[in-house]
Amino acid sequence: MRRLPGNLKAGMAVVALVLLVGAAAPLLAPYDPAEQLDPVAARYRPPGTVLTAVHLSDGTWRLADRVERVPEGLAIERLGRREVLPESRWTSIDRRVFLLGTDRFGRDLWSRMVHGARVSLSVGLLAVALALTLGVAVGSAAALGGPLVDSVLMRLVDALLAFPWIFLMILLSSLFQPDTLALVLLMGSFNWMGISRLTRAEILGLERREFVVAARSIGQTPLKVLFRHLLPNALTPVLVRATLTIGTLILLESSLSFLGMGIQPPTPTWGNMVAEGRDAMGQAWWIVTFPGAALAVTVIAFNLLGDGLRDLLDPRHDVKERTERPAAMLPPA
Repeated sequence: MRRLPGNLKAGMAVVALVLLVGAAAPLLAPYDPAEQLDPVAARYRPPGTVLTAVHLSDGTWRLADRVERVPEGLAIERLGRREVLPESRWTSIDRRVFLLGTDRFGRDLWSRMVHGARVSLSVGLLAVALALTLGVAVGSAAALGGPLVDSVLMRLVDALLAFPWIFLMILLSSLFQPDTLALVLLMGSFNWMGISRLTRAEILGLERREFVVAARSIGQTPLKVLFRHLLPNALTPVLVRATLTIGTLILLESSLSFLGMGIQPPTPTWGNMVAEGRDAMGQAWWIVTFPGAALAVTVIAFNLLGDGLRDLLDPRHDVKERTERPAAMLPPA
């Protein structure tokens, strides 16, 4: 661990924490992220608010700032007014702690944030997996398919890179209001071109290496050469590029959700949570601050992870670091 770059260790720690929170969302969230017990009384409650939830006999709830047993039944203070509920009108009492406050519908912000982490991370990771699969497949086919196939595929990639795909994504998202799976397919289908060019360049550089020539000379099939020798050696920079792309796609999903063209409420994502709180920043700053901070930290962590992997796996970086080290720091001969 001491030999790992500092940015890699920081990125790994934060990414592991965010992934753990997303995976354990049902255990970490105390309440249903879409639950609205009492939207009027719980609206825009600040972080750390503690309310008493009174379950009424008709199945509804009342959230009160203070509850007291009186001879007539149960006295509750709610929205600055006192109300007495007879014994026949309520069945149970519960304590509600809103760790990060509530939104305009009285929903618990912490519960929505941890479930939103699961959605945002799932979209980013699955979209990158799709883009990685498409990019590696197209790049490998272009490198090994001969001049004609290479020319056709690379001109297609050039045309797609020149096309303003972000506007097409916004158009498709606004027309069809995609769900999670459709958004993953949409984002993954428009982010594989850079990976394909990188894969092609790496395979073309490896094709003339001695170990590849030796594998072909002993009669190994092209597919066996590809999967056993070329791809394992070409995937290091490709995986670094994919790691950096994860943060970009998480930010893209949040941007589309913020514009109302991504995952639709009541499903929580960090993007639509920020969008829901933008009109109430003056009176409820926490609705925008906490999801926005989580989004920023996650994107920065994936970027640190990608930079750290590049520093760790690129031998040229280590050679450059040794040559640029001051003479006093060099080990004795």
